[in-house]
Amino acid sequence: MNAGTKDKVIVEAFPGPGVLTRALMQLPKERIRKIIVLESSECFLDFLRPLEEVDPRVRVLPWDGYTWGTYHNLEAEGHLNDVQVSSWQDPNPQLQFVAHLPTSIYGEQLIAQLLRLVPDRGWLFRYGRVPLNLVMHDWRISANTNNRKNRCKLSVIAEAVASYLEVVPSTTLEPYEKHFWPPSLASAETNSRSKRRSTKMVAVTMNPLLEQAIEKGMLDKWDFCLRKLFVLKSKQLKHAIPHLAPGASTLLAMLEDASLHEDRQPVNVSKAIREMEVKDWAALVQAFHTWPFAPDDLLVTDSFSRDDRL
Repeated sequence: MNAGTKDKVIVEAFPGPGVLTRALMQLPKERIRKIIVLESSECFLDFLRPLEEVDPRVRVLPWDGYTWGTYHNLEAEGHLNDVQVSSWQDPNPQLQFVAHLPTSIYGEQLIAQLLRLVPDRGWLFRYGRVPLNLVMHDWRISANTNNRKNRCKLSVIAEAVASYLEVVPSTTLEPYEKHFWPPSLASAETNSRSKRRSTKMVAVTMNPLLEQAIEKGMLDKWDFCLRKLFVLKSKQLKHAIPHLAPGASTLLAMLEDASLHEDRQPVNVSKAIREMEVKDWAALVQAFHTWPFAPDDLLVTDSFSRDDRL
């Protein structure tokens, strides 16, 4: 959080017993106006509820930070009435989201869905470019084309919609067992080097980009193309593209035609799927969007936005 921050409303999810909450409470009142704490685990609420008595800025809500209804309720019950919607030109100066995400699959799903909500201005992004401050497992989010081994669907989406900055070196948070609780299952089961790597944690700030590669209303098509092609991530695009849909090889001509791209740069279809840059994916999705034979059914069966999740 910048030293010049003033009048901030903090939404904190998954605070546990409130170690970070207490640190936020130490900041001057002119910097932090309100701290909304979301915690559904009863065992932690006994540690959190007394904070409301100590500091009137703190509001503890027994709601699950993983559930879409929680953020609807924040608005419906007026907890964000004093937050103004800001222009997309600048980060929202009033609202900030802070969380220690679960290290389970639910944590990975949550960060994936948060990022997927940026292009259509869903969730707290209805208030503008709300910064995300996260302590989380290293889910390969920052893997770019120079880190092809770890490049994945999530890292492409992340790069397309938000900036990524590690605010402290990841080594500061190692070893896991000395900084976090409960102990990781991986370390409890084995001491192998590969398993220890799997518990790597990072503290990051993610800010929605001013200009995003994923256009409003196009998320389903990005999802479809990424999921269909990343199962063949080692194959060159020209060999993998038939997996997108029957007849999809005809899109190659559009991708290689420089006149059809704003930057006049054709897509190198000899790149492996995991080597493709965001601009390559943007060109591919645009070609898929304008293709008259693209399939109508783009259902993504594991999208938990369909079962009342974020």
